[in-house]
Amino acid sequence: MRTRLLPLLIFLLALVLMALGFPLAISVASAQQQKVVVDRIDDTARFAALAQFVSAADDKDTSSKERLATLEEELARYHELYGIRAGVFFRNGVAMASAPRGWGVPDDSKGGDAFQEALAGRRSHDPPQVWPWQRGRLVVASPVVREGDVIAVVVTDSPTGHMRSAVLRGWLLIAAGEVAAMLLAVGAAFRLTSWVLRPVRVLDAATHDIATGRMKSRVAVAGGPPELRRLARSFNEMADNVEDVLEQQRAFVADASHQLRNPLSALLLRIELLALELPEGNEEIASVRAEGKRLAQVLDDLLGLALAEHAEADLRLTDIGALAGERVEAWRPLAEDKGVRLTERRAAVTAWADPVALSSALDAVIDNALKFTPEGEEVTVAVAADGDYSKITVTDLGPGLTDDELSRIGDRFWRSGRHQNVKGSGLGLSISRTLLAAGDGTITYAHHEPHGLRVTLRVPRTSPTG
Repeated sequence: MRTRLLPLLIFLLALVLMALGFPLAISVASAQQQKVVVDRIDDTARFAALAQFVSAADDKDTSSKERLATLEEELARYHELYGIRAGVFFRNGVAMASAPRGWGVPDDSKGGDAFQEALAGRRSHDPPQVWPWQRGRLVVASPVVREGDVIAVVVTDSPTGHMRSAVLRGWLLIAAGEVAAMLLAVGAAFRLTSWVLRPVRVLDAATHDIATGRMKSRVAVAGGPPELRRLARSFNEMADNVEDVLEQQRAFVADASHQLRNPLSALLLRIELLALELPEGNEEIASVRAEGKRLAQVLDDLLGLALAEHAEADLRLTDIGALAGERVEAWRPLAEDKGVRLTERRAAVTAWADPVALSSALDAVIDNALKFTPEGEEVTVAVAADGDYSKITVTDLGPGLTDDELSRIGDRFWRSGRHQNVKGSGLGLSISRTLLAAGDGTITYAHHEPHGLRVTLRVPRTSPTG
């Protein structure tokens, strides 16, 4: 969920920063150009004041000549210092004075428009914006007014390199600020998503624990948004109710199994007494006796399953190889009695497991393998490491199961239709799965070549506390 939520937040934050950054960049460029324009207007106003009383008709006027010389000197010094071309032009475009000499009114659209605007008595307050990637010049014109009439125009043609560099530096600062803000926003988004999704992760972990049999798992409701805290409380209430229902079912199965054993024992005793009065070898009484013993076995298995589901695993570091060897030795007399070879491949492997539960599960698997392995064949118990798990693999050379049967093996009371005449209740493998699940263990089934069944018990090699 975080991988879907985080890109969305980052995308929205990037849009907000871009929406703020572009207008700010335009404002910086506009302010920088406006500053240059105001400076040029001040310069043109000063030149206009010098040229106000200079005219071509005053050639013999000594004061006019002095003013003209002063104007030319100022324009030359101005061009020399700043590299800005400047000039004063009569209405017909003839130069009164210019620097450099011979420079005239720019004949492009910018210069012509500025000149015409000044002839109308207006200063150049809003020339076209020059962007950093443009290599244009900035033309500013101001009118020279005498007695209310425009007699000449002061024009400056400025290079824009310095202004464009200043705009670019301002944009770089904005970009740096945007990048810093984006990094802060990404960090805040990480913290926000972690804060929002932390209860979801805890809820997911608790759900997984309950799904794998750890019914005591609950969700802490201390952090996160109010909606998720309310969801955590609802989840805990649901888990409590589910645990209560399961506990009632377990108690019912255990009580029923326990209470039925006494009447069944009494019934079996009466059957035995009745058999004494019937002819020896009576098939009906033998069938009734067999069914009674099978019912007693089912009740015992039901009680064992209820106890397995209720008990908590006593996990400890266990030598899996030694445990498997002990169980193989315990089952070897039965295997020899049936004419089945029971072999083991032991390895020095340890794991965190409940020794009693693992032994009981392994007993059920070996018992099942010996039941269906014909005389003269072999049952193998192998111990090995498997990544984060230690495994015990029990393989037999019995008839095996079909794919459909393999998907159902381990279900409660399920038995293959081909094996109904074999002694058993159909609960042994279910009990094994329950015992292993209490300690984070698993049991899986697969085909064994050339025929038979392969059952693998896995238990974790690391402590459940990390």
